[in-house]
Amino acid sequence: LKLVSDAWCKGRYIHPRINFEMIKEHHEGLICLSACLGGEVLQNLLKDDYEAAKETAQRYKDLFGDDYYIELQDHGIEEQKRTNPPLIKLAKELDIKMVITNDSHYLKREDADMHDTLLCMQTNSDKDDPNRFHFPNNEFYVKTAEQLRDAFKWMDSETFDSCIQNTVDIAEKCHLMLELGKSPLPDYKVPAGHTIDSYLEYLVYEGCKKRYGEISPELKERVDYEIGVIEQMGFAAYFLITWDFIHYARSNGIEVGPGRGSAAGSIVAYTLGITLLDPIKYDLLFERFLNPERVSMPDIDVDFGFERRQEVIDYVVRKYGKDCVVQIVTFGTLAARGVIRDVGRVLDMPYAQVDSIAKMVPAKIPNVKLVTIDKAMEVNPELKKAYDEQPDVHHLIDMAKRLEGLPRHTSMHAAGVVISQKDVSEYVPLSRAQDGTIVTQFVMTTLEELGLLKMDFLGLRTLTVINNAVKNVKKNYGISLDMQKIDYNDQKVLDSLGTGRTDGVFQLESGGMKGFMKEL
Repeated sequence: LKLVSDAWCKGRYIHPRINFEMIKEHHEGLICLSACLGGEVLQNLLKDDYEAAKETAQRYKDLFGDDYYIELQDHGIEEQKRTNPPLIKLAKELDIKMVITNDSHYLKREDADMHDTLLCMQTNSDKDDPNRFHFPNNEFYVKTAEQLRDAFKWMDSETFDSCIQNTVDIAEKCHLMLELGKSPLPDYKVPAGHTIDSYLEYLVYEGCKKRYGEISPELKERVDYEIGVIEQMGFAAYFLITWDFIHYARSNGIEVGPGRGSAAGSIVAYTLGITLLDPIKYDLLFERFLNPERVSMPDIDVDFGFERRQEVIDYVVRKYGKDCVVQIVTFGTLAARGVIRDVGRVLDMPYAQVDSIAKMVPAKIPNVKLVTIDKAMEVNPELKKAYDEQPDVHHLIDMAKRLEGLPRHTSMHAAGVVISQKDVSEYVPLSRAQDGTIVTQFVMTTLEELGLLKMDFLGLRTLTVINNAVKNVKKNYGISLDMQKIDYNDQKVLDSLGTGRTDGVFQLESGGMKGFMKEL
């Protein structure tokens, strides 16, 4: 984790990089192989500098001991044929175990064309360009022992068997246990004389008095029940952390939404001011939010005014430390329409033809979450006919289907932020986004499986618009509006919504919702 994170965040220059000093600092528990033709040892041998290669190998052996291996590869490349004999000689002289590997960029031999097409897409090249970057042959797949034996038929059986056995030894050495769902929550500093649990209880009951005045036995029963579940599940700190940054935002005039989703069913969230909807008044269920029988981290999505959302994130960074607060990566994938266009360009097919095929893929299909090429051919007979009757279109779609769904690029999640107890790189690898922002290399779902605290700081333009409207009403008419004390049964507002003129009204802007409001 540390080496990968440092390679991206500290050593990156065009590509992620590490140096020997970084390896030395984090080498314990790792297994090191001498690498392919790009590795240090091989680079020296390619320069016919045997002594430098030997010195490099010795340096790594001194550091890793029996966990350092000389790696032998043979993909039918001339440079490997030239360097393998001195590499074997070097290993024997230094008493370093050897291991046979195969550089694997795709799973099967028949995937070579797909990989080559992907390379063209990545390098913005055409397939028929003789000067483009491409692999020398189709040997870069995951091989069986028998296929490797065939590639290394020049090697004596005893040495080959020993090298293959070392692949098994390395596999058996690799033993890593990750405890899912048990990453500790960040340290929330409570006032002297309080524990995490007691401070939560104190804030909740103070909030209860403000919200309800007198605390009835029924209200106390509900509050105690929720607090009991929260503490039993170990989530008291989660609520304090969430309360803290929402309290900061409200105290500094940053717009905060009233709450959304299942969290609105929690009276603890309501009394803390995390949500502004009374679950007692609206008869909302706490169990939809937290349930002891289904242990998972609470998930409270919080809306902030779009223009000032970053101020809240900056506050959290200051409070917990910049190494403990990191934004989350997302992966853009090769979607149906896009991958057809990309493959068509690589194959140098006429733009108009490729464009017409791509447009045959519908943007949406009823009751289908993700539109794929296969689904598109099921619902569009015209696309299926072109596939069946036109050989070039058949080849285009077959190639596009094989690449469909692969990651295309990375970007930063619009709202997700990880807050951890220690440096985030203690738990997950990190990377640096295009704008220099540090992000996780794991997506949100994986972070949740690891048990890391993930918060959604959603930027909502609607809140900014409402805030500006309130200011303008005050400025132009001298009327002070409190959006928490508006009449939800105002007949004029309900009549207006019923006309379907709901542009700018959150969740009611789409054509479907406008039609529904008219019918209602």
